[in-house]
Amino acid sequence: MTSKLISSDPDIFGGTPVFLGTRVPVAVLFENLADGLTLEEILESYPSLTRDIALNVLKEAEASFEREQAVA
Repeated sequence: MTSKLISSDPDIFGGTPVFLGTRVPVAVLFENLADGLTLEEILESYPSLTRDIALNVLKEAEASFEREQAVA
């Protein structure tokens, strides 16, 4: 997924995708949601992560999934 909301830099966590402008790995959002945490709980744990960027990344992931399903 190409995104203006996600950054991948070899000097930050070895290139692990992080939310742009933060050191919070994108996987944290999905893993915590899968574990049953609410978005509010995740945002409390990661103050550098904003609601807007988290929601927009989720929307991008949904759109990417829908594109893949349309091709399949």
